[in-house]
Amino acid sequence: MRQLIQHLGSGRTELVDAPAPGPRRGRLLVRAARSLVSLGTERMLVEFGRAGWLSKARQQPEKFRAVLAKVRTEGLFPTLAAVRSKLAQPIPLGYCHVGEVLDAGQVPGFAVGDRVATNGSHAEVAIVRARLAAKVPAGVSSKQAAFTTIASV
Repeated sequence: MRQLIQHLGSGRTELVDAPAPGPRRGRLLVRAARSLVSLGTERMLVEFGRAGWLSKARQQPEKFRAVLAKVRTEGLFPTLAAVRSKLAQPIPLGYCHVGEVLDAGQVPGFAVGDRVATNGSHAEVAIVRARLAAKVPAGVSSKQAAFTTIASV
């Protein structure tokens, strides 16, 4: 399946082929119909990824303090390795997702075939917590329903 990810270390965003998630108890497996880009949140993530280390530290002072504490307890080089490893992990982008339930994960109130608005990422298939999903009423288009999550914020 295709999924939009971002590399926090470099800020590079790319569409990748990733393995599709499988069903999980207590989670909804949803095939995308629409996905909405949140200009504020997603632009902030892209800009954070493109920023240098000093700018990243200024933007997230609580994490910077945690890094300093780690330097004190574990040393500089292990801490640098841990930070580089964390920044090398790509993260999925997106949280405004509408689609059809492929597997309801034994979640009461949801069934295969339901149309739902979720906090799923920009991916062809997303796995989401049921408490962060809502059934889309008949008469509401997927295009309109894609605004559900961002409107709730």
